[in-house]
Amino acid sequence: MLNLIWLLFFVIAFALSLFDWIFGGNQAAFPDLVKALFDMAKLSVTISIGLIGILAFWLGLLKIAQQSGLVNKLARLLAPLFRKLMPEVPDGHPALGSISMNMAANMLGLDNAATPMGIRAMEQLQELNPVKNTASNAQILFLVLNTSAVTIIPITVMLYRAQMGAADPAAIFLPILLATCASTFVGLVAVSIVQKLSIFNRVIGLYFLAFASIIGTLVWALMTLPPDDMSAMSSALGNFLLMLAIVVILLHGWKRKIAVYEEFVEGAKEGFKVAVTIIPYLVAMLTAIGALRASGVLDAFASGLSWLFGSLGLDTRFVEAIPTALMKPFSGSGARAMMLETMESQGVDSLAGYMVATIQGSTETTFYVLTVYFGAVGIKRIRHALSCGLLADLAGIIAAICLSYWFFA
Repeated sequence: MLNLIWLLFFVIAFALSLFDWIFGGNQAAFPDLVKALFDMAKLSVTISIGLIGILAFWLGLLKIAQQSGLVNKLARLLAPLFRKLMPEVPDGHPALGSISMNMAANMLGLDNAATPMGIRAMEQLQELNPVKNTASNAQILFLVLNTSAVTIIPITVMLYRAQMGAADPAAIFLPILLATCASTFVGLVAVSIVQKLSIFNRVIGLYFLAFASIIGTLVWALMTLPPDDMSAMSSALGNFLLMLAIVVILLHGWKRKIAVYEEFVEGAKEGFKVAVTIIPYLVAMLTAIGALRASGVLDAFASGLSWLFGSLGLDTRFVEAIPTALMKPFSGSGARAMMLETMESQGVDSLAGYMVATIQGSTETTFYVLTVYFGAVGIKRIRHALSCGLLADLAGIIAAICLSYWFFA
C-alpha cells in the first residue's frame, strides 16, 4: 500500500506540473517542482541531524528506566486490568505479563522496546488461539489497544517540534494526552461491544475511575481558566510533568543502585544511530510530499475542503491538518513527513502546526501495527480488528482537532 501511495505522489505531481506547463503556460512549473525536491531532501537531513542531541537525551533516560525496573513496575500495575479485559487468557499466563510490558513501554514512549514485547505477547496469545489463522478476541483487543495506545510522554512529537524551532515544544503535551485517551476509550468500547465483553466490573471500574479522575482534574483545572491563559497553563503543567518524569526516572535508578550516568551514556549512544536511520525515510516521504505541494495538489485539496466546510458555516483552519490525518492510519513515516511539511509551510507554532502534532501523537499507525503483529503469528482472518482500530483512529483525530481549537485557536 505504501509503495503505491509513494509512487502516486510523484506521478500525480509530474502529471499536474506537465498540464500546468503545456496548458497553463507556466514556464516555472518544473523548475519549481525540482527545487521543491531538493529543498525537501535538504530539510530531511537538517531535521535528522538536529534530532541527535534530543534523541540522545531521551534514549539515555529511557535506558535508566528499563534497567532500574521502572517499566516492570508499571507493567505489574496494569496486569490486573488485562486479566479482566481478556477473560479467555488464564490467570498467570505469560501473555498477561508481556501485554502489560508492551503497554507500559508504549506509555513511556519506548517504541523500540514496545514492538518486540508486542510481538512476543501476540505469539503467546496465539498459543491459546484455537483457530490459528483467525484472530482471537484477546488478540484483537490487544491490537486495538496498541493502535490507540495512551502515551504519557509523547517524546517523538516533542522532538520534532523542538527541531522545527517551536517556542515551546511541550505545549502539545496535554492535548496529545487527552486525544490519545479519547482514541483508547473509543477503541476499547468498540471492541467490548462487538465481543460482548463486560467492562462493568469492580476492577475495570477502579482503573477507569482512577484514570478518569486524573484526566478530569486536568480538564477541570484548565476549564476554570480564561481562554487566554489556557495555553500558557497547559504549557507550564506539561513542562512540569515532563521534568517530574525526568527526576523520577533518575531518582528511581539511583535508588536501585543503577549507575545512572553510565547507563544514560549507553542509552544516549543510540540517539545518533536512530537519527541517521530515519534520514532515508524522511527523504523519501518529504520529497514526495514536497512535489505534491509544488504541483498544487495539496493547495487544491485544501481549497476544495475549505470551500466545502466554509459553505456549511464551519471554521476551515483545520483543513491544513487533514493530509496528516488521512495518512496516519497507513504510514507512520508518511504522517510524520506530512506533519513536518505542514510545520514548514504553515509554521510550527501556527494552529495547523499544533494540530498536526496533536494528530500525530493521538494514535498509532493501524495498518502497520496490524501487519506486523498479525503477520508475526500468521493471522489471515482479522475479523473486527481493522474496523475497531480505524474507529479508534477517527476518534483520536477528531479529538485532536477539537482540542487544538480549544487550546491554541
